[in-house]
Order: sequence, then C-alpha cells, then structure tokens
Amino acid sequence: MTHAKTEAGFTLVEVMVSLMIFGMIAAAGVAILSFSVKAQSATGAKLDDISALTRTVSILSADLAQASNRSSRDEGGTSVPAFIGESGSGVTPMLRLVRAGWSNIDGAARSSMQKVAYRVDGGTLQRIAYPMVDGAQPLPPAALLAKVRQVGLRYRIAGAWSDRWDGASGRPLPDAMELRVQREDGTEFRQMFLVGTSYIPAPSDGSGPATTPPPGTPATPPGQETPGART
Repeated sequence: MTHAKTEAGFTLVEVMVSLMIFGMIAAAGVAILSFSVKAQSATGAKLDDISALTRTVSILSADLAQASNRSSRDEGGTSVPAFIGESGSGVTPMLRLVRAGWSNIDGAARSSMQKVAYRVDGGTLQRIAYPMVDGAQPLPPAALLAKVRQVGLRYRIAGAWSDRWDGASGRPLPDAMELRVQREDGTEFRQMFLVGTSYIPAPSDGSGPATTPPPGTPATPPGQETPGART
C-alpha cells in the first residue's frame, strides 16, 4: 500500500499578496526616509539663517557701540561726516560710519579706527570695510544676511526719530538706531542699537570739547547727572 506525497508551497495569489504588502512597506519606508532628509535639511537651513541673523546683530552692535566722532575722506578726497545713514535697500551704502576699537591681532602698522559701510545688494545685506579711514578703496564686501527684501533704518536724537542722519542736527552721532529687516518669506525682524556708548557730546553751551572716555565706560544719559557732580 503506497501513500501519495503532498508538496507544501504557495499559490500564485499568496505570492502576489505578499509582494504587494512588501511593496507597500518599502514605499512607506522610502517616504519616511525622504521626509526625514527634508526635515533635516530644512532644520539645518533654519539654524544657519538664525546664526547669520545673530552674527549680523553682533557685528552691528560692535560697530555702532564703537562709533566715533571722526570724519573721513572718500576715494576722491571729499570730506564725509563721521556718521551717515538713511533708509533703503539700494546698492549705495545706506549706513557709513567710523568705528574705534578695530582689533589688530597681527600688529600691522595701522590705525585702530576703521571705516565701515552697510548696503543691500541682490537681496543680501553686506558689510563693507575699508583698510584706511581716508581715501582708500573698499575691501570686498562680506555677506551677512541673505534673502533680504528690504531694510529700514531710523535714528533717534533728543527723543525724536528720523529716517535720515547726516549730522545736520549739530551732533555727529545719534543716540540710537533701529534696524528693521523684511525677509523674502514675509517675516520681519527689528532690533534697537545704542550708538557711540563711549561718546560724550560737548556741552550744549559750547563751553568745552567732546571727550571720549576709555572703552566700556557708558556715557551719561541726556538729562541725568553723574553722581557727585553737584557741589
């Protein structure tokens, strides 16, 4: 008496169902991996943009805090006020000033004062530095912040704001400056900066010259007296 052998296996329908399930799992894995890569890329780009914005604020803070009452001369020899500013986004520098405290790590034979300018060119906020305060050609611009649609600047003096500063008020430096940056994605950023915190203006009666205390010494706010000044 013989027994027939039974062979175990899969039917064609079972194989097709298995392949379909495997394909769905693979597609889901690819989608998750793609989303993870895109999220990582977007996060990296956002962190880079935040770093650029932080760096821009730090550089502007240092330049404006060290702003000095020192007029300069342009490439043609024309005298330029110590601080010139307006509001706009053209290629022409919208902010130009002379700052002190320029670090000299290499010990080069140069001044510790530096002329700098800011402009927006091609949607990028740029900082332009000059090797010398008077008569020198600018160095290549350094890109600070990209994807900039518009930059607005305002300058504060004696409690009032102005969209332009050229020293016509009789004071070489404003008290403060407001920066307003509109980005291409529609977001807006605002920041206030103190200008020339080591700069003390001359008395309003003209009885004495302006003085510059050591770096880091804050100026006495307008309308306040230094303790012990009364006799």
